[in-house]
Amino acid sequence: MDRAALLGLSRLCALWAALLALFPCGAQGNWMWLGIASFGVPEKLGCANLPLNSRQKELCKKKPYLLPSIGEGARLGIQECRSQFRHERWNCLVTAAATPGTSPLFGYELSSGTKETAFIYAVMAAGLVHSVTRSCSAGNMTECSCDTTLQNGGSASEGWHWGGCSDDVQYGMWFSRKFLDFPIRNTTGKESKVLLAMNLHNNEAGRQAVAKLMSVDCRCHGVSGSCAVKTCWKTMSSFEKIGHLLKDKYENSVQISDKIKRKMRRRDKDQRKIPIGKDELLYVNKSPNYCVEDKKRGIPGTQGRECNRTSEGADGCNLLCCGRGYNTHVVRHVERCECKFIWCCYVRCRRCESMTDVHTCK
Repeated sequence: MDRAALLGLSRLCALWAALLALFPCGAQGNWMWLGIASFGVPEKLGCANLPLNSRQKELCKKKPYLLPSIGEGARLGIQECRSQFRHERWNCLVTAAATPGTSPLFGYELSSGTKETAFIYAVMAAGLVHSVTRSCSAGNMTECSCDTTLQNGGSASEGWHWGGCSDDVQYGMWFSRKFLDFPIRNTTGKESKVLLAMNLHNNEAGRQAVAKLMSVDCRCHGVSGSCAVKTCWKTMSSFEKIGHLLKDKYENSVQISDKIKRKMRRRDKDQRKIPIGKDELLYVNKSPNYCVEDKKRGIPGTQGRECNRTSEGADGCNLLCCGRGYNTHVVRHVERCECKFIWCCYVRCRRCESMTDVHTCK
C-alpha cells in the first residue's frame, strides 16, 4: 500500500475513533461501512483494513468479490439522500468531521432517532440491496446471477413467457440483512434497544421499497415486429424512483413509543391498535429546529442557503429562510454562444453575458 493510501486510512481510523461516542451501543459498528464509499477501489485494501465491524469483516472475507457492491451501495444511498433533501432545511448534510480529507459521514442525525435517522437507515439499506442485485445480474458474482425461480414460466394463452435475466432482488435483500442488521439481544439499555429496533425496522422498510417497485419489462418477437410472442423479465426501478418512494414514507413516518414491551407501538394511544406496516418509516424523537445553527449537534442552520424567491415549496425563501428574510445579489455568467462551424476547420463563437438574481437566506 502506498504512503497516500496509508495516510488516508489512518485519518479514517482517527475519524471513527472520534465518532464512536456519538452512536448508541451496538449501532456504531454497522455504520462504519459508510467509510468504504470514499475508497475508489476498496477491494485492493483487503477486508482487514476497511472500516467494518468484526461481523462484517468476517462476511467480507467469505465474499470479497462483493466489496465493490458494498462501496457502490454506500455511494448510492448518500447520493440519493442528498438529492431528495437538497432543497429542504435539513439537506442530508454529509460533513467531514474531525480531520480534513477523511471520509464524509452523517453526523448527529445518524443516532438522533428522528425522521431523518429513519430515512438515512432506509435509503442506505436500499442502496446496498440495489447495488448487490445489480452485480448479480451483471454476472459479477459466483453464487448469484439472475432470478432462476422465474425460468420456464409465463402464460402461453396470453403470448408471453419468462426469459432474459430477472433481477434476483431476494439475494440482494438477504445480503443487506446479513451485512447491516445487528441483533437486539446484544445491546444494553432501554434507549439503545428502542433505537436499534427502530433502525432495524427502517432497514427493512428500505429493502421493501426496492422489492415493491420491481417492474416487468418485455421484448417482442414475431414477423415484422408483430409481437406474437413476448419474453418478459423482472427488473428493479431506478434508485431515484426508490428514493422518491422513501421520501414519501419519510413525510408520512410514524412516531413510536420510547418504551418497548413485547413489540414497538405507536406513540399516540388512540392509534396503538393500528398495526405498524413493515414498509412504514418509524421514529422516536421529534426533529430539531434546523433553522438555526447548533454547533453541539453539528446543525449549520439555513443562513446563507440559496432559495427560490417565487417558490411556495420547501425551497422557497419564506420556508427555507424560516421567516428571517433573504439577501439578493446579482451574479454575472459568461459563456460561449451562437457557435458556427467555419470551413475549414474551426468553430467561431460569440461571448455572451447574462445577469441572474441569486437569493440567499439571512
